[in-house]
Formats: sequence, C-alpha cells, structure tokens
Amino acid sequence: MSLQETLKALADPTRREILQMLRGGSKSAGEISSRFDITAAAISRHLSVLREADLIRDQREGKFIIYTLNTSVLEDIMLWVNDLKGEK
Repeated sequence: MSLQETLKALADPTRREILQMLRGGSKSAGEISSRFDITAAAISRHLSVLREADLIRDQREGKFIIYTLNTSVLEDIMLWVNDLKGEK
C-alpha cells in the first residue's frame, strides 16, 4: 500500500469519522452506517477505500461483516510524520 493512497483515504472527513468510531472497538457496517445521514452504498464505498488503504480490516461473522481499525498503518504514518519533523 502506498503512502499516497493512505493519505488520500484519510483526506475525507467521513472516512476519518469512521476511523474515530472504530477506535472505540469493532463495528458492523450497519452500526457504522446508522451514524451517518448518507446512503448505505456511500458508506460501503468509504469502507472499501479504507480497506484498500489497509486502514481497516474486515471479518465475516455470520451474516455480518465486522470492521476493525488497523493501527499498524497509522503507526507507520506517525513514524513518517515524525521523520519529516526530524524527531525519533
């Protein structure tokens, strides 16, 4: 996954809000969708972009797909930002 794709995924406020939600724990697509005033299809697209950027992981549990925050990619971004700032 490229840094450019990750930063592009983070550029959208809806996707950042989804990441904030997942910080509190895993959620189903329905739980995520219920917090927004946009279509389920739009939420599905946002989840797809986040998944493609490896910012979230998904796992099927019965008829539900559960989404979880992938903190390792966020840690890599923080290391990159700290490197730009000259910090270790």
